[in-house]
Amino acid sequence: MKPTDFAYYLTEYLSKYLPGQIGVSGNTVKSYRDTFSLLLRFFSQEYGIFPDKLTFKQINKERIEHFLTYLMTERGCSVSTRNQRLAAIHAFFRYMQTERPEHIHSCQEILAVAFKKQPKSNIIRHINLDMMKEILAAPDASTRNGRRELVLLSVLYDSGARIQEIADLRVEDVRTETPPSVRLHGKGDKWRIVPLMTQTASLLSAYLKESGLMSPEKKKSPLFYNRHGQKLTTAGIRYIFNKYVDSSAVTPHMFRHSKAMHLLQSGVNIVYIRDVLGHSNITTTEIYARADVEMKQKALEKAYPSPTPGKLPSWQKDESLLTWLKNLGNE
Repeated sequence: MKPTDFAYYLTEYLSKYLPGQIGVSGNTVKSYRDTFSLLLRFFSQEYGIFPDKLTFKQINKERIEHFLTYLMTERGCSVSTRNQRLAAIHAFFRYMQTERPEHIHSCQEILAVAFKKQPKSNIIRHINLDMMKEILAAPDASTRNGRRELVLLSVLYDSGARIQEIADLRVEDVRTETPPSVRLHGKGDKWRIVPLMTQTASLLSAYLKESGLMSPEKKKSPLFYNRHGQKLTTAGIRYIFNKYVDSSAVTPHMFRHSKAMHLLQSGVNIVYIRDVLGHSNITTTEIYARADVEMKQKALEKAYPSPTPGKLPSWQKDESLLTWLKNLGNE
């Protein structure tokens, strides 16, 4: 069966243009791929148009906006995830303007779909230590599957890794001897080595032995794999994750936020936290420090009423004071 124009150009874009001409990382290609997988399922579910029948003429601005609304209302995606999906769609239709000029008008309409503004807040959604202990105690350690899932969740939290970084882990990326660590392949095709807690290393060591992953020929094998011996996908990891948490309230990425907040609250230097998370700029990591200050402030305000007067005298009538304040530091 001859592929549709959409199927042909999407395949060219993901398999040749992005990795070959642009040279983006494998993780970026996977992110774009996931976006279009969701889009194809959406068209099938909402419009009855199956992936092998979808054409460019059936994709327009209104349907893309419907898809973005669906992501937030039906799938519970955040604003940032919604915008990330839109960025991938924009990139593809920007590419299509030159590949299929006859569709340039519809491409530009889709490119005009706006990103949604995110509410400004320093609040970082994370899990406190007591709740984290409950989650990690949930898998049934008396069964083989339960032990595997306990190790997966423990490594996800302890390493502060992104879910794709966990999916990409191979046996050779793990060190259980002292000092234990894990090597993660992150954004921008960058690698980083993250130390692990002794308890996590012990769990990993037992898991490697039980799973037959200790031999040298297994070093290239995926650390976490499915029943077919292939590495777990991000969807597979989310499936395991959702067995032990309320997915409407907790996401896998919150484990990463939680690790950062717990390190910060334990007095760990923010530069070290930056290195653990793999941030290229420390200003990205500083959001955790700001969030921690805000949480402490709210806790203090709840503890007892402030003795500070609720209303302060107005200085608006004192023009000389206003002038002085305005000119302060300008001399």
